[in-house]
Amino acid sequence: MSMYGRDPWGGPLEICHDSATDDDRSRNLDLDRGALSRTLDETQQSWLLAGPGDQGRKKKKYVDLGCLVVSRKLFVWTVGVLVAAAVFAGVVAGIAKAIPRHHRPPPPPDDYTVALRKALMFFNAQRSGKLPKHNNVPWRGNSCMKDGLSDPAVRRSLVGGYYDAGDAVKFNFPAAFSMTLLSWSVIEYSAKYEAAGELGHVRDIIKWGADYFLKTFNSTADSIDRVVAQVGSGATSPGSTQPNDHYCWMRPEDIDYPRPVVECHACSDLAAEMAAALAASSIVFKDNKAYSQKLVHGATTLFQFARDRRGRYSQGSSSDAAKFYNSTSYWDEYVWGSSWMYLATGNSSYLTLATHPKLAKHAGAFWGGPDYGVFSWDNKLTGAQAFFQDVLLSRLRLFLSPGYPYEEILRTFHNQTSIIMCSYLPIFKSFNRTKGGLIQLNHGRPQPLQYVVNAAFLASVFSDYLEAADTPGWYCGPHFYSIEVLRSFARTQIDYILGKNPLKMSYVVGFGKRYPKHVHHRGASIPKNGVHYGCKGGWKWRDSKKPNPNVIVGAMVAGPDRHDGFKDVRKNYNYTEATLAGNAGLVAALVALSGEGHGVDKNTMFSAVPPMFPSPPPPPAPWKP
Repeated sequence: MSMYGRDPWGGPLEICHDSATDDDRSRNLDLDRGALSRTLDETQQSWLLAGPGDQGRKKKKYVDLGCLVVSRKLFVWTVGVLVAAAVFAGVVAGIAKAIPRHHRPPPPPDDYTVALRKALMFFNAQRSGKLPKHNNVPWRGNSCMKDGLSDPAVRRSLVGGYYDAGDAVKFNFPAAFSMTLLSWSVIEYSAKYEAAGELGHVRDIIKWGADYFLKTFNSTADSIDRVVAQVGSGATSPGSTQPNDHYCWMRPEDIDYPRPVVECHACSDLAAEMAAALAASSIVFKDNKAYSQKLVHGATTLFQFARDRRGRYSQGSSSDAAKFYNSTSYWDEYVWGSSWMYLATGNSSYLTLATHPKLAKHAGAFWGGPDYGVFSWDNKLTGAQAFFQDVLLSRLRLFLSPGYPYEEILRTFHNQTSIIMCSYLPIFKSFNRTKGGLIQLNHGRPQPLQYVVNAAFLASVFSDYLEAADTPGWYCGPHFYSIEVLRSFARTQIDYILGKNPLKMSYVVGFGKRYPKHVHHRGASIPKNGVHYGCKGGWKWRDSKKPNPNVIVGAMVAGPDRHDGFKDVRKNYNYTEATLAGNAGLVAALVALSGEGHGVDKNTMFSAVPPMFPSPPPPPAPWKP
């Protein structure tokens, strides 16, 4: 029996069971023709020819890897290189981790974001009462800590709220409008506020105002018979020397004269505006359920009071309200307030009221006239406030499509909005412009900027509504205009205010290199030096030609005249006074234009609104035989 195999060099190897010795077989191997018929490589030949001692030493020079035989030196060198490379890589990685990382700095914020941060600081400077630790206005302190308590007819605390402008009067009518406008901007642009790092700040500002409003009436009751209209007073009689917030020039912290409280028992406009403020605030704070419900309850009580006790809060020509913040009608506040009440509660009865044709007609929603489309706290009868409602109700139509019975009046509101947006365009000549490009919404009268910022906000938010509804623009008669035209209008007007004007002056204090230095503001114009300046003692600071010792950062002054001229004079409030309502519009416009991209939060506004149509019935149960 024999076995056949293959030798290492490829030839046949015969293993025989014979009597041959090992030496014979070795000799026969040398003559094996099968082995010799294959060409050997150098390594194999060296192994074959080497002697017994040499063959062992030769084999040590090579490493057999199974499928590959390599030089031992090459193998050791390769392994060494790989180990050294791994060690080197580990050392480099360790050093890289130990070195502090320097991330590429984020791009600087745009001008609108920078101005937004400053504009919000104005509200910190206007706070009344016990200030929070984070107020960040070093020249301000606690003030008017006895408001309400010192009036024998009231005897309850009215501490808090905001001073209206450069004086220390707390007017609830413009303050409520300001809080409503700020809340609206937060509901639409909370993501932009957060990106700017100001969401918490603006929420604090709104809460400060809302908390004060809850003090001005019995907010826990379901019905009331009065509401506070203002705290403090102005000099309304010629030649009066009675110490008050206009006759005296004092820091709010030093006020020692009586501060009367004005209450009203029939003030539909004021109550409805305050209801709107609380209702809008409740949407801002919907993440705090208890507080949001408290605001909704207060708003409900106020709006019912507005409906039950009709009248204008500023009725009577001798009142402070009539001279400083006169309201010509309460119908517009009915539409405006009921719109916000619907959004805050989802109660369709408020929507029915807001869209009632007779109410809109009384409010002046469809009237013309030179001031049509000019939105502010004071221009209600001519349709400005109704325009504000047009925009808000247009949102309702674009995003919810409520259908019958609201569709017809909502379509009318939407058409009115489109007409007024057309009036903002230079081609239609509805409003004049200065040579520098500032639109004259108040037809050349003083203090124009408060109207301009409101229009810039409305143009921006309406363009964002259209974009969110996948609508590229709107029609002005037969002509179609893209939404970018509206945004361009808003940008050019805000850019003018921030310094792109013939005087190269920013009308926002603290923004840019050149801005007003003599702002009409008692607290900013009197140094905080430990000296108590009495009622007349502060007059020297009022009349001083030196710049204010305290910079009231973010205050938007009243603005230039119709010739782009500006007088930086402290006593001339038509140029240099800043107001809550003006700065609220500025903040809203700035946040709408700030950051990258556009877009509004489509859902938060309707968080309390139930589905407009009944839910579809559930699917039938699966069929069973």
